[in-house]
Amino acid sequence: MPKQRTLKDIGLSTQALKKLYYDMLLIRRFEEKAGQLYGRGLIAGFCHLYIGQEAVVVGMQSLTVEQDTVITAYRDHGHMLACGMNPDRVMAELTGRIDGYSKGKGGSMHMFSREKNFFGGHGIVGATASLGTGLAFGHHYLNDGGICLTYIGDGAMNQGQVYESFNMAALWKLPVLYIIENNQYAMGTSMARHSASPSLYSRGSVYGIQGEPVDGMDVFEVREKGQRAIEWVRSGKGPYILEMNTYRYRGHSMSDPATYRAKEEVENYKENDDPILNLKNFLLTQHVCTEEELKELDKEIKEIAKKAGAFAESSPEPDPAELYTDVFIEATPN
Repeated sequence: MPKQRTLKDIGLSTQALKKLYYDMLLIRRFEEKAGQLYGRGLIAGFCHLYIGQEAVVVGMQSLTVEQDTVITAYRDHGHMLACGMNPDRVMAELTGRIDGYSKGKGGSMHMFSREKNFFGGHGIVGATASLGTGLAFGHHYLNDGGICLTYIGDGAMNQGQVYESFNMAALWKLPVLYIIENNQYAMGTSMARHSASPSLYSRGSVYGIQGEPVDGMDVFEVREKGQRAIEWVRSGKGPYILEMNTYRYRGHSMSDPATYRAKEEVENYKENDDPILNLKNFLLTQHVCTEEELKELDKEIKEIAKKAGAFAESSPEPDPAELYTDVFIEATPN
């Protein structure tokens, strides 16, 4: 449950608070629309929705600067939107259309935007730890002041390459912030059944990497602890680990009925610890917004999601010749 706070405690302008709410609600409504398109057969393959976890990425991305880079795993639509990617083009990519960010060739799990420094969702479990560490090495080499926010799922924390990456990042004091999105179930197995240690944030301690747990359902705590971690990493002290304890409302993917958990458990989160409802209640009790203003905002955002769906459906499918583009580049030495 979120802590009791006042506007003075938060120290954010009303505009900034509304932006947090807007971004979280946009992700929620976008994902609901994506779920509808999947149900109609317009999204093929796997589709992993981010519903329930919105406070994590919105809170963290609100703390970044232009030169920072972002990389995540396959539950990635929320990260794209939080990085400022266009909802129309994201949805077009989900449906495999030419106007998508990867020309329809990446789909739900593998799109990116160099313009927004978003280096992709990745379907290989644990791969983001290695790739994010590499991006951090790039920041270190270029001395550009940027850091890499590297999102990892709790299931990926049992992959060997994660710890090889931790070792290198600590050895070279690379500017990488590892953000573990612990939604409690990995693919379909609860934390209690797949991890001997419940404290994932401590997994880097053997390499001297500092870490701490975060209530990932509370956007203010995400920002508070995220700010400290980012300052640590950006100051040259090396990597840091944040374990975001969050929860996904849907199954692992759209094809997963999630029968491995009780309905009462899901409903309890929805009713008592929903990240968007938590923020909404704060905005209302602190008189930042009225109920009517929030209803109008929701209506506006639903139109954005609806428009994204229509844009995706109207976008053409890629020409078969696109299979042969972006495969390799020929270069000649200077």
